[in-house]
Amino acid sequence: MERRRMTARVSDFLVHATHFPEAAREAFAIEFDRFVDQTDGIAQSERLFDLLSAFALNFDCPWIAYDSLAPQKGLKSAQRDPAVILNFPDEWQKRYFEMGYDRIDPIIKTSRTRAGAFRWSEVYDDVSTTEDERRVFDEAATFGLRSGVSVPLHGPDGSFAIMSFAQAWDGEFQNRTIAYLQLAALHFHLKVAKFDNSGAIEEMPNLSLREKECILWTAKGKSSWEIGIILGISGNTVNFHIKNVMRKMDTSSRTAAATKAVQFGIVEM
Repeated sequence: MERRRMTARVSDFLVHATHFPEAAREAFAIEFDRFVDQTDGIAQSERLFDLLSAFALNFDCPWIAYDSLAPQKGLKSAQRDPAVILNFPDEWQKRYFEMGYDRIDPIIKTSRTRAGAFRWSEVYDDVSTTEDERRVFDEAATFGLRSGVSVPLHGPDGSFAIMSFAQAWDGEFQNRTIAYLQLAALHFHLKVAKFDNSGAIEEMPNLSLREKECILWTAKGKSSWEIGIILGISGNTVNFHIKNVMRKMDTSSRTAAATKAVQFGIVEM
């Protein structure tokens, strides 16, 4: 009971601990230990994501995103299927796919060549970052994602994922904060990989023609109303098909389902 009362106060304590390094280190360690303890025995990616989200809030990061990507050219991944879990603002997700920013995202480019966590500001200020790539950061900021840190997660056989944490204001992440977020991201990634690889290989989801049409237009940034007009069906019918796709893809958002459909090759942009 005493441990629960103590950890419940840690989030508030962290705000005032910056002037007391020893106390801050203890608070960070308590929160990380708590996160690891809570994930013990959990074998559902969504539940693990919820726990990681709660942990990230202690560092003032309300938004996180986990995305497994295709391996680099010439490498073949042993990963079972793409995993996409995020809680970024819906409007930013829509804008991101509508503009095709996944093709120029500087976070993805940087993560492929980096082993450790990095601040978004480092990438923005890098001389090799193009103006188009900086625009991705600039637009993300207009939707509330003003600063962040990303953690590349490279695995055997070319498997590759990125975990990103974002804040709503400008500012630099402290080195200790980055260290704990990186540890938490790695713990999450290893847990997901462990129970994904321990099960039977999952077959590619089988979508109906109408489901493919609805999720394709979703990936292109269209609303249910717009998709209904394009396909000549009601918005409620569109929502019905998209919910079916979300269920088959085992995702909690239409954007994540659309991303998975594209990564699986079920639909082509």
